[in-house]
Amino acid sequence: MLEIGTQAPDFTLSDQSGNAISLSDFKGKKVILYFYPKDNTPGCTKQACAFGELYPQFTEKGAVVIGISKDSSASHKKFAEKYNLPFTLLADPELKVIQAYDVWHEKKMYGKTMMGVVRSTYLIDENGVIQKALFKVKSAENPKQMLEEI
Repeated sequence: MLEIGTQAPDFTLSDQSGNAISLSDFKGKKVILYFYPKDNTPGCTKQACAFGELYPQFTEKGAVVIGISKDSSASHKKFAEKYNLPFTLLADPELKVIQAYDVWHEKKMYGKTMMGVVRSTYLIDENGVIQKALFKVKSAENPKQMLEEI
């Protein structure tokens, strides 16, 4: 995880519509930047839908929600449409941002060891400084927890 109090690394990735989105586009707003393993899996769907349900409350508090996984923009588009997700999903198939934010780690699943995205969330303030860094978050609880943090 990156250190609290440090500048969040800027980046530019494609969203679910193929538009280039940069972290710096959100200067002046709080950003909930969450990393998740894969579209349409049970935990990731639960987390995304919970962020979607709470999204109006995040925007009331001047915050945006951005989800990042290694899935493609096309996969994100289907995922967002299927679950009516009102926030931005960014595609990082080359793992540049995932690695820059130190959420690509060895994981054990079903007795196998593999590399993958560890479900993690960052709260970034209006000046691009990391305020919170949560590693191995619980998908169902994370959105409510982040709403309380802001």
